[in-house]
Amino acid sequence: MKRIVVLGAGESGVGAAVLAKKKGFDVFVSDKGIINEKYLSVLSNNDIRFEQGKHSEREILNADEVIKSPGIPDQIALIKNLRIEGIPVIDEIEFAFRFSKGRTICITGSNGKTTTTMLTGHILQKAGVDVMVAGNVGKSYAACIAENDHDWFVLEISSFQLDNLHNFKADIAILLNITPDHLDRYNNEFSNYANSKFRIINNQEAGDYFIYCADDPVIQTGIEQRNLIQNCYPFSIKRELTEGGYLKNDKILININKKQFIMHIHQLALQGKHNIYNSLASGMATRILDIRKDFVKESLTDFKSVEHRLEYVTNVHGIEFINDSKATNVNSAWFALESMTKPVIWIVGGKDKGNDYSSLIPLVKQKVKAIICMGNDNKKIHKVFGESVEVIVDVNSASEAVRSSYLLGKLGDVVLLSPACASFDMFNNYEDRGHQFKEAVREL
Repeated sequence: MKRIVVLGAGESGVGAAVLAKKKGFDVFVSDKGIINEKYLSVLSNNDIRFEQGKHSEREILNADEVIKSPGIPDQIALIKNLRIEGIPVIDEIEFAFRFSKGRTICITGSNGKTTTTMLTGHILQKAGVDVMVAGNVGKSYAACIAENDHDWFVLEISSFQLDNLHNFKADIAILLNITPDHLDRYNNEFSNYANSKFRIINNQEAGDYFIYCADDPVIQTGIEQRNLIQNCYPFSIKRELTEGGYLKNDKILININKKQFIMHIHQLALQGKHNIYNSLASGMATRILDIRKDFVKESLTDFKSVEHRLEYVTNVHGIEFINDSKATNVNSAWFALESMTKPVIWIVGGKDKGNDYSSLIPLVKQKVKAIICMGNDNKKIHKVFGESVEVIVDVNSASEAVRSSYLLGKLGDVVLLSPACASFDMFNNYEDRGHQFKEAVREL
């Protein structure tokens, strides 16, 4: 019996373990941290052996194959030892792909992945397609397949997941943008990170589809360096395109398979420049599948925004509170600040991933009246923005950040949580950060 070891017992790892068990493998799960109660019960209910608080190398190096959770870096000694021993190390998505007959729409990019993934799934569900949204959002791909296969999967895939995909293939691949992020995992080399994102099109064939942003210079350079044989459809908000999607006269136009789709941007549920890109990408993917125009239009009109992404929380005595906890990098925070129309009290900070904040300085000077630093080490934020705003306050919790921002605010201001950083210094994840922020706002 083939022996599978799963490293990491989060959503991805436990999903892979359950699928492996159902397929008859000998499965062992190892997590160096403490396993969440929810996942402990899943492992127990499926009679899967596990350990927590350590990695027992003797058990792990005895594997035929290792499924690594995306949060575990390739550079740690354990992973290096596995590779020295010639034991294959793969991602949960690679493993799950072996057991599905369903086709895939796969979405990556530095920003907008979750929104585009959820929006694409929403359109397909409205059209009656047998579809499941999974991957880096919601349930893991493996957990879904362990329960039931589907005709289509819409998968959000992060760069960390892409790094350990080998035979996986996207039927439709979407690359939204590439801006500096997670550089600490890529030897602080932007080119390494960019190449990781381009793995979304690995193994694509002539009958597959690649949807990409033509306005992104990094993507354009990457395309010029590759010999692409699949059907390529660009999207742009800066210029007209013969095929693909673009913005013109406040309308989005999608030309695919010699059929045109037109919709006014004021009808879109998701407003803002970044969301025009997301709406174009989702609309194009579904029009490739020839989903009826009325289903596409209705879905783009009634879609509910993703939690923690520019999420309106409430208005307290004329001060608006917005939760953009999912903004874990500089470019994402740039889009959030760019979309603000009121004076901003900006809550920023967390685990810095090698951030370069300089691109935010013009927006901060123009829109931000005060900065609340919510992180364990805020020296860099003080240094970069110290001359751009008069008030910078350090806090140690979400509730303290909310109280400080409320005291600094006045009628007509907006408090924006858009951290530009990872959450792991003070929170379990960006969801935990967003939930604590919202809870603190409601307690005002």
